[in-house]
Amino acid sequence: MPDTPADAPALRPETVAVVAGRPPHSPDAPMNVPVHLTSTYVAGGELGYGRYGNPSWTAFEEVLGALEGGSCVSFASGMAAISAVLDLVAPGGLVVAPRHSYTGTVALLEERAQQGRLRVEFVDISDTSAVVAASVGAAMVWFETPTNPALELADIAAISAAAHEHGALVAVDNTFATPLLQRPLALGADLVVHSATKYLSGHSDVLMGAAIAASEQHAAALVQRRTLAGAIPAPLEAFLALRGMRTLAVRLDRAQANAQELVRRLDGHPALEEVRYPGFGAIVSIVVRGGAAPADALTRGTGLWVHATSLGGVESTFERRRRWPSEQPTIPEGLVRLSVGIEQVDDLWRDLRTALDSLDLLG
Repeated sequence: MPDTPADAPALRPETVAVVAGRPPHSPDAPMNVPVHLTSTYVAGGELGYGRYGNPSWTAFEEVLGALEGGSCVSFASGMAAISAVLDLVAPGGLVVAPRHSYTGTVALLEERAQQGRLRVEFVDISDTSAVVAASVGAAMVWFETPTNPALELADIAAISAAAHEHGALVAVDNTFATPLLQRPLALGADLVVHSATKYLSGHSDVLMGAAIAASEQHAAALVQRRTLAGAIPAPLEAFLALRGMRTLAVRLDRAQANAQELVRRLDGHPALEEVRYPGFGAIVSIVVRGGAAPADALTRGTGLWVHATSLGGVESTFERRRRWPSEQPTIPEGLVRLSVGIEQVDDLWRDLRTALDSLDLLG
């Protein structure tokens, strides 16, 4: 970041996202760290080889690490980051995790449990007492907040304090909230994970992940896992993800404002059983009356909203989550997860309302 006087006030996160990870302010210096397309470095320096490091990764890691308040390690995908964090659990260790989580996370936990690499106990993460009880004897408490796609909230500070009393690590997937709305390390967590594919990059054109550690010991372990497993991000992806983070604050402000207005307008619509919104962020889940058929009809009935499985881009997308066989059976058949974008909210509402109004609820 730019040099500032020692007594200068700390920069706000919105500013950090813009100014961190830049080259020095010297004459004719570029404003941005370039894309370093190389697998090989001249010997004698710190990088050594293309799998060990890349300046394009470093710039991205500096920004996200500053935003989350820890040491960032970038990965080829969010799942690669999740896998590396779970590798910190010793063989046979117990992982406590939410019953409602991203399906890839659940599948990875279940696979490792079946292989005998760890044990897993799924809990209602919004029930703090149950989570605390389950953390006795655990090696790690892993959770999302809000959860995907149920949008349940967890008490990060209370769970972290209890888990640490029992000797467990705490890892939080912060993809939905981003560090602009929630900083788990400041609330006691040991590790944070992001699918940088989503809000951080923000334009549906990057596949990348990251893990941020509160301690240098855990950061070093994550770097080792990335190096040995080869789960490294491509330099161009790191460049694009960093460019996306420069506008995270303005994108998130607009998307969140749109989501809050849509929640207000959706409330009480006769086609819906429920509107779920945690009070912040740009993800909304609605439960359509009648189950799968009308929910599927909704996803086919819009012109502006895009039926797609990802989220966090500038465009508004939605999907019925139970269309995936791997989704938890406790998620309602008619639940549709909305990722609200930055379009004009009246256009979004007109398109969505028209599709909702046209549902044949009697069928």
